[in-house]
Amino acid sequence: MLNRYFFGLWATLLLTALSVRAQDPQFSQFYASPLYLNPAFAGSTQEARAGLNYRNQWPAMEANFVSYSAYFDYMFQDYNSGLGFMVMSDQASRSGLRSNTLSAQYAYQIRISKTLAFRPGAQFSYTFRDANFDQFYFNSQWNPTTGSFDGAPPVNDVSGLGARFMGLGLGGLLYSKLFWIGYAAHHLNTPNQSFTGDSDPLSIKHSIHGGYKVLLEPKRTKGGYREATRERSFTPTFQYKMQGDFDQLDVGSYLTLEPLVLGIWYRGLPFKPYEGLRNNEAIILLIGYTYQGLNMGYSYDYTISNLGIASGGAHEISLSYQFPLRDPRKPPRDKMSVPCPKF
Repeated sequence: MLNRYFFGLWATLLLTALSVRAQDPQFSQFYASPLYLNPAFAGSTQEARAGLNYRNQWPAMEANFVSYSAYFDYMFQDYNSGLGFMVMSDQASRSGLRSNTLSAQYAYQIRISKTLAFRPGAQFSYTFRDANFDQFYFNSQWNPTTGSFDGAPPVNDVSGLGARFMGLGLGGLLYSKLFWIGYAAHHLNTPNQSFTGDSDPLSIKHSIHGGYKVLLEPKRTKGGYREATRERSFTPTFQYKMQGDFDQLDVGSYLTLEPLVLGIWYRGLPFKPYEGLRNNEAIILLIGYTYQGLNMGYSYDYTISNLGIASGGAHEISLSYQFPLRDPRKPPRDKMSVPCPKF
């Protein structure tokens, strides 16, 4: 009986690791991971930027997902070019299915008019995937007569199983000082993600995202001999993404009361049920702090799907810092930065 239990567990985990067409990791604070969202965001602040992201989805369940990312980008204003680098790691449940990706992004800034700009971008990535097969129990390791575990190595060697592949992504971003809209497509080469050499192409991921910043009356503060202003704004945003048979919509808004930022979103497609189930996933709440280029954000996904709040929802933390590297002796060039939020 115990033998069958562990064999069933192994089979389930192995099917998950080897056969399911994986979906890419997601961040609720998608604008806090700009290079992951769209390569056209590389250098979009017109300065240097470094950032970190952490997400723990369904922490109360064994089948949870933990994602990390770190990135750096910089705008070479003399060449109208932005360059970025990103490292990302994602681990799924106790099966230890891991995906690690190194990527580089390039974007070129085109000034269409005094109030409008366009940034095409490209991404090249390398991904390697494996799993904790040493923590699996295989049927061949159990004595069929006594039902006891003998600890012998499995009959089939699984230590070398894994997947390695290159990826190509393209994106574009059209924006003014108050609005932006972008599109990105990742895995355009549909790389083979199979662990065993079979054909298992990774589906192209499409993303459309945008928003509009509504400026409110700024708060004026006096300090020393100068008067400073703190931003007050309301920014509706959205992201629609599709990969394979799955699609999803995030829609919500930010309220910026510097140095405080608040946000709320809905994730799902209620008018498009999936396999007879309501396509409602989560209500997302955000609180952020911004000060002199430093941005810190925390968000929580309140699960409204059939999993319920017992899943633990999802916790997400973002941290970024924007700073100048340009020679201060050179006069700044007239460049527009994308007005999207940083969380």
